[in-house]
Amino acid sequence: MGGGGKKGCVTWGEIQEHNKPGDQWLVIDGQVYNITQWADRHPGGRRVISYYAGQDATEAFKAFHNDLVTVKKYLRTLHVGPVENYRKSGLDEDFRELYQTVKKKGYFKPSYTFFLMMMVQLCVLEVLSYMVMAYFGTGWLPYLVSLLCSVILQAQASWIQHDFGHFSMFRSKLDHVVQNYVMGIVKGISPSWWNYLHFQHHAKPNVIKKDPDVAMDKLFVIGDVMPVEVAKSRKESMPFNWQHRYFCFMGPPMLFPVYYHISTFRHIFIRKLPVDFVLVLLFFIKFFCLYTPMLGVVGSTIFYVLVKCLESHWFIWVSQSNHTTMTIDNDQALHWVKLQINATCNVQKSAFNDWFTGHLNFQIEHHLFPSMPRHNLYKVAPLVKALCKKHDIKYEVKPLSTAFGDVVRCLKKSGDLWEETYNMYHM
Repeated sequence: MGGGGKKGCVTWGEIQEHNKPGDQWLVIDGQVYNITQWADRHPGGRRVISYYAGQDATEAFKAFHNDLVTVKKYLRTLHVGPVENYRKSGLDEDFRELYQTVKKKGYFKPSYTFFLMMMVQLCVLEVLSYMVMAYFGTGWLPYLVSLLCSVILQAQASWIQHDFGHFSMFRSKLDHVVQNYVMGIVKGISPSWWNYLHFQHHAKPNVIKKDPDVAMDKLFVIGDVMPVEVAKSRKESMPFNWQHRYFCFMGPPMLFPVYYHISTFRHIFIRKLPVDFVLVLLFFIKFFCLYTPMLGVVGSTIFYVLVKCLESHWFIWVSQSNHTTMTIDNDQALHWVKLQINATCNVQKSAFNDWFTGHLNFQIEHHLFPSMPRHNLYKVAPLVKALCKKHDIKYEVKPLSTAFGDVVRCLKKSGDLWEETYNMYHM
């Protein structure tokens, strides 16, 4: 039990001391829980829950768990005591009110028609990818049409598997069944690997050493903090002052064709995931059985690499436009709402932007309500914007072209900061 405050209560000073790997406490709704032993059994992985050690995890806890009644049963055995003088902030109260409002309005209810159409889109694209060359031959025009269909298929599959990964459709294990099919058999990527990394990203977006999406300092430095830290600590490193130029050659082209394949198979074998292995294997068997008779083994491999390379460009520019240009810092234990909004921005709504980004042009709303079906995100945007205005939180919306351009401008700014700091310490 805590012993620093009132009888039976735990002070924040004591809570903050329990933030080490072998000693972890966190706070949910004003109650302190010792997660030291439980972290290893946490279904979402040790890292996600450990990121809030010594902090208030209330909103993160509610965002990641649909069935709060069942989950809270597990908390009873971990209970330490109440937080001394625990009070909710005005932002806490307003965000809770906002959450209840959008829930009452039915924004968490999925449109089955929408998701059915998205799945039909995948089926049509997959059939077209094969049938165009199978019927018209492998000349340059049918080859390019088939390639285009395959790229669109892979990109759109990324968006819809993301929906199922967040339990946005069935709000049950059935979501992961569909996600396993899309990720494994349609895309050839381990769904467990994606979930493992993606939920870390949502727990602490743009937080250095906690968000895997910004763990790129071997090749790129981003934000205002990372360039300085890297320049001070490393004498030998990439010429980051050139990163805005080499990004297009080393970023998008390498992510899917190289990094994703190495990482997904490494994750499967290290964690011994036979289901993921079979799913990914089925993808490659399906792909080469279909395309080898038309293109040969080498030709099929080249076709596959081209698809992944082009898909990688699509995915990288969309995902980085929402995050890279925002605040990237060490963990400051910010309030959930401020943390999510500081790390994200939106792209203007249009029919094309919605489709092209998988509705992740509403990245702010997605991060605040990760399990909300994406077709409803635009509906809650005005309410979120009003909340931000009331609490003086910047709510940023950009045109798509500006968002893409800002990625390059951010890389140049961070690269220049690295060069300035590097010259100061090592020249």
